[in-house]
Amino acid sequence: MPENVINGRYEILGELSHGGMGDVWRGYDSVLDRPVAVKLIRQAAVTTPQLAEEFAKRFRREARIAARIQHPGVPQVYDAVLDDSFERVFLVMELVDGIPLTAYIHPDHPLPVSWAAAVSAQIATVLSYAHDVPVIHRDLKPANVLVARDGTVKVLDFGIAALLRTNVTKLTATGRPIGSHQYMAPEQVRGGRITPRTDLYALGCVLHELLAGRPVFTGENEFALMHQHLAAAPVPLRELRADVPEALEALVLHLLRRAPESRPTDTQEVYDRLLPFLPSAGSVPAPDEAGPVGAPDPTGLFRHPYAPRARTQVPAAAAYTPTTVEPVPAPAPVPDGELRAAIKQAYAESGELADEERFAQAVEVLSEVIEPAGLALGRDSRQVLDLRRQRAAIRFLGGDFRAALPEFETLADAYARTAGSTATATRECRAQAARCRAELGQVTQALQELQAVLNVVKQVDSDVSEEAIELRHGIAVLVLAEGRVAEAVRLLEPLYEDLVMVFGEEDELAVEVAETLFRIGLDPDAPDLGLG
Repeated sequence: MPENVINGRYEILGELSHGGMGDVWRGYDSVLDRPVAVKLIRQAAVTTPQLAEEFAKRFRREARIAARIQHPGVPQVYDAVLDDSFERVFLVMELVDGIPLTAYIHPDHPLPVSWAAAVSAQIATVLSYAHDVPVIHRDLKPANVLVARDGTVKVLDFGIAALLRTNVTKLTATGRPIGSHQYMAPEQVRGGRITPRTDLYALGCVLHELLAGRPVFTGENEFALMHQHLAAAPVPLRELRADVPEALEALVLHLLRRAPESRPTDTQEVYDRLLPFLPSAGSVPAPDEAGPVGAPDPTGLFRHPYAPRARTQVPAAAAYTPTTVEPVPAPAPVPDGELRAAIKQAYAESGELADEERFAQAVEVLSEVIEPAGLALGRDSRQVLDLRRQRAAIRFLGGDFRAALPEFETLADAYARTAGSTATATRECRAQAARCRAELGQVTQALQELQAVLNVVKQVDSDVSEEAIELRHGIAVLVLAEGRVAEAVRLLEPLYEDLVMVFGEEDELAVEVAETLFRIGLDPDAPDLGLG
């Protein structure tokens, strides 16, 4: 049990739950006079003193990103506390009075179709808001879902799986993929790129289990389960339960397709396909729609309509015309010496704020000097472009990929005009824009853009330069994430040979690529690659 008072304000009252990623305690916020939940992240997450500082930064970043999900189906993050020893890390969150979804699952008493659809539709609603941030859950499962007393479904532990990642392939310190094996998408098993469709696969596992009363796959151990996600076909629901509608069975099988791009487009599509199985507004539950005794009814919110936020629509640049326009006076010219000092101060202050993971504030500091610098020096001056590049980089570090993407694209065009299309700054901005697209799930376009940059790098530098190696690895990871296993191997094998030749077998990236190739060798989708 942690100390009775955390950070001088959160009093620990008693344990609520005990789980694989951490214990949850009932607490009390003495400053704001409200009950809270305090999650103690497992100390095993920090395996060595050398990882402590990295974990501290990642902890704060992921907590802040998760806190940006504004939806009643996500318990709000109030605070993130890391003690001086780095041995105790806590998330302080909204306290939810509810029942875990695991209590709704019984092999002899599967849920009514309307209840299973209502739970899944609410989860899809929550995911729609998270993916818009964008935040990917990575470990969606019944144990991470609560049903509140009013029937609202609450999805827990956003950001926790990401928090425990040790590298870009989302592996734990033991080298195993992050996630729960019964709900793990094939791309997680392979160690590929995680996208919103990874969460859709897990949602398919959850919906299947709610309707069938048992998981999609069962195995003697975690490796058997992982192999089944890669190789086995799920049993169609109607073979397990005859009263499941054909369209609902089809949706589950669609969600459980191995290739991410073969699954539904997004959560809105899933929600739309669940609508026919949800109760209509104003309807009364039928006698055969009763769920577990004493469990909150998740269909209630649909009898009083409740739907996810509409997809984001990006208006045309000239679409918004204010009814009244207040004239904005141009700022007075800034003396050269004063401007140089302001730019220097902005770099220093934004760097310090970024080091402290205060990314939004760092962006504001840079924005305050970019406008007067643009007026005084010209918007395409190298000093202004570099300031904007610093701002875009900080947005990327803070996970604000939607804002970083257009800035990197605009910067790439500006550097191309002023320094040339093959200049280092041009290449790096185009690559960063592509990485933003990959993080936002636009994998096909991201691949095209990264390959275009790599082609330029090969012309002006070497295929084994640091920049080329990074691009080659990024392309291979994206190809693997799309399920193109043979093509990924053709990219990874020569990359590994080059890494060993230039940097040696102990190189961190060489080890990572070797581990990826080993996992692929266990994949039955690639039986003829000679890796197994």
